[in-house]
Amino acid sequence: MRKLCLDMVYELAKEDPRICFIGSDLGFGTLNQFREEMPERFFMEGVNEANIIGMAAGLALEGKVVYVNTIATFITRRCFEQLVLDLGLHNVPVRLIGNGGGLVYAPLGSTHLAIDDIAILRTIPNMSIVAPADEAEMKRLMPLTVDYPGPLYIRLGKGNEPILTTDEVPFAIGQVIPMRQGSDALIITTGVTLQAALEGADELAQQGIAATVLHVPTVKPLPKEILLDYISTIPVVVTIEEHTLMGGLGSAIAELIAEANFSEGKRFKRIGLPDVFPDKYGSQADLMKRYGMTSQQVVAAVTGLRKKQLAFFK
Repeated sequence: MRKLCLDMVYELAKEDPRICFIGSDLGFGTLNQFREEMPERFFMEGVNEANIIGMAAGLALEGKVVYVNTIATFITRRCFEQLVLDLGLHNVPVRLIGNGGGLVYAPLGSTHLAIDDIAILRTIPNMSIVAPADEAEMKRLMPLTVDYPGPLYIRLGKGNEPILTTDEVPFAIGQVIPMRQGSDALIITTGVTLQAALEGADELAQQGIAATVLHVPTVKPLPKEILLDYISTIPVVVTIEEHTLMGGLGSAIAELIAEANFSEGKRFKRIGLPDVFPDKYGSQADLMKRYGMTSQQVVAAVTGLRKKQLAFFK
C-alpha cells in the first residue's frame, strides 16, 4: 500500500508542478525517480518531524501541494503542536502519509504502534482523515487528494491486503461504501478491518442474520447524514477498527448515536483495542487476534446484542 501510494505521488507530481514531497528519514532509494527528475520539489529530511511540518506548511502557503511521509506514530505524536498550529490553523493543503497505521509495526513494540493516530488527529480543526481498505481503494483515493481543501491524513496499512473494494460504488472523500445489505444488524468499519467485517457478516448470514456492512474510509469529516440514515432503520450496531477504543471511529459513531435521540433505542458495541499498551510482541495478525479485532468477535458482538434486543421485547 505504501509503495503504491508513493508511486502515485510521483505520477501526480509529473502532471502537476505544485506537488512537492518531503520524507522523514526514509530509505535512500525511496522515490528515486522523483528525486532525479524533480529535485527542486523533493526533500529528504532527517528525524525532525516538527521542523518538517513547519517546512511543509511554508511551502503550502506559497501555493504548493505537499505530501509528507514517515511512520504514522512519528507523523502524529512527535509534531502535534505543529500539526495544530501550522497545518490546522492555517488550513493548508499538506497531505500526511502515515506508514503502518494501527498494529502494523507489531514486532517493534508499543513505541511504533499507531493505535491512537485517528484520535489525535480528530481533535484538530480542518484536519481530514482517510483510511483506505486496500490498494485498489488507495489508487482511487490519491488523485482526489491533490485539490482537496485543507490538511489530510492518509492512514496506510501494511500492504498486500486482499482486494475487497471495487469500482462499482464511486469513491469520494466523505462518502461511505456499502459492502453488504441486511436489516438485522449494521457493521461499520474503516481501513483494513473491512476484511473482518465482511467475514463476520458472511458467518452471520449462515446463522440467518442479515447484516449491512458499511466501509467508512473517511473518518473525518464523518459522513453523518448517510450514517444516520442507515442507523435509524437497524436496531443493532457494531463498529470495528484497528485503533484504540478511545477517540476513533467507534467513538465518533457513539457520539452520533447519542446525539441523534432516536425514538427507539439502539444496541451498540465497539470493537477495537482496549485502553492499554499492547503487552505482547508478534505480528499484526497476532495482536489483532489477541485483542479481538476479528470476524469471530464481530459475530459474538452482533449475536450478543441481538439476544438483548429480543429479550427486551419479550
